[in-house]
Parts: sequence; structure tokens; C-alpha cells
Amino acid sequence: MADAKEMARIAVEALEEKKAEDIRIIDIAKVSVIADYFIITNGTNSNQVKAMADEVEERLGRAGHSPKHIEGYLNGNWILMDYGDIVLHIFDSQNRVFYDLERIWRDGEEVSKDTLE
Repeated sequence: MADAKEMARIAVEALEEKKAEDIRIIDIAKVSVIADYFIITNGTNSNQVKAMADEVEERLGRAGHSPKHIEGYLNGNWILMDYGDIVLHIFDSQNRVFYDLERIWRDGEEVSKDTLE
């Protein structure tokens, strides 16, 4: 889980660099085998959403982590980035409200960036 924490911290910092809105970090390790953390955020438009995904991929790549799968990049309204231990959901504003993943994963524990350090 230490590696997952480090990956999540790097991803959150990358998102902050690109002005991501309302970053939520949900610890799902106790409720799912999918991953340890979901990171959910949004941008204001598809260009910003893609820029956030690019920054995450670049920074995690420099740290030696490659994505297992990336989905939705071409449309840019919901990009899912699966890194195994962490999964990122980067939405545009409208789709984030529509899919409301925070509600679906409410059994997980929302944590702050400080707990990742």
C-alpha cells in the first residue's frame, strides 16, 4: 500500500498542477479488490481534462509507473486511468455530476492528500 500511496500522491500533485477541480481521494482497499485508491476530479473542458491525464501519465511514468489501461482519452469527457493500485477518473464537469462516482463508492473512506505523505 506504500507504493499505492506514493503513486496517489504523485497523481494528485500532477492534477493540482493542471488546476483540477474538487480532487477526491477515496481509499477503497477495504471494500474492493479493484485498487487501493480511486482519485476522482474534473476539469472545465475536454482540453483541460486531457492535459490533466497527460500530466499524470508523464509524472507517474518518470516515477517508473506505467498505466495498465487508459480509456476515454479521445473524447476527453471521462478519462479512466488504471494503474493497478490506483485508478483515476478525470471528468469534465457535466459528466462528473451525471455519473456521481463519489456516491457509488461511498463505502470507501475519503482521505486527504496529507495522509498520502
